Amino acid sequence: MHLLDLKNVNITYHTNDKKVRAVRNVSLSVDEQESVGIVGESGSGKSTLVMGILRLLPENIVETSGEALLEGKDIFKMSQQELHDCRWTTMSVIFQKSMNSLSPVHRIGKQMEDIYRVHYPNESSENIKKRIYELLKIVNLSDRVYMSYPHELSGGMMQRVAIALSLIFQPKLLIMDEATTALDVVTQSQILNEIMELEKKMKISRIMITHDVSVVASTCKRVVVMYAGELMEQGDVKDVLLHPKHPYTQGLLRSFPSFKGARENLKGIEGNLPDLSLPLEGCVFADRCPHATKHCLKEKPKEIETGNRWSVRCHLLEGGA
Repeated sequence: MHLLDLKNVNITYHTNDKKVRAVRNVSLSVDEQESVGIVGESGSGKSTLVMGILRLLPENIVETSGEALLEGKDIFKMSQQELHDCRWTTMSVIFQKSMNSLSPVHRIGKQMEDIYRVHYPNESSENIKKRIYELLKIVNLSDRVYMSYPHELSGGMMQRVAIALSLIFQPKLLIMDEATTALDVVTQSQILNEIMELEKKMKISRIMITHDVSVVASTCKRVVVMYAGELMEQGDVKDVLLHPKHPYTQGLLRSFPSFKGARENLKGIEGNLPDLSLPLEGCVFADRCPHATKHCLKEKPKEIETGNRWSVRCHLLEGGA
């Protein structure tokens, strides 16, 4: 059984005059102790997908369907109490701007203690403080951070605090939504290395949302490529990034600089994302694809298995082509 198993997940935003289908028929799985990177342009549905999994989207304007099975239990059907119990303990999240999630008027130790007491209200202050110091040490922060206010910390230090908070109950699944994007490259590299070491020690699975293909290449085992709310290609990082089969994946890689090999001119993908409030026939990438045919414009491609857990949705590969 997979730790997380998404089956035909759809997420639709309802506005005053239209419906925006931001995620459509996405199916993917995450195994225990597996790291999965989700990449794609802005507007591809990456963050909407994980926010939907966490059920942090405004339910009054969002409709979800399909299944999101966490250890066999459907997140979409959980009661508020069940959802409360599994957040932080079974799955937790690190957002991009941790400084926005920390109270500016409370010390770091106090904020971490309050979060701990949400799940264990009767725990002694001594044991909670001991646990917080352990977490600060794990993410390479000194004890003095316990008594510090957020404004006294650097961006990298605040992000480490966010990581410590996400690990407070040793969750099985850690979701990172552009969690290192706002940091300089040196700090980003240090934090990602620390997270990978923590995953080994604590046996954690990870989903990473990012625009940076190099981050996925260096820190994830599998990669999922999304475009316009749909899954285009997924598989082992080395397979997909070294031998991409979908034209969209190929276009993404051509627009990203390589640190090895000969210098090449970068080439962006021409055109724009489609309007997701309109009914879309055929392949969603057809209008921007240099290989598109009339068939691509009329009929949606099926998912084609091209290797071990490597699949692509593209008419070019049908019939073994």
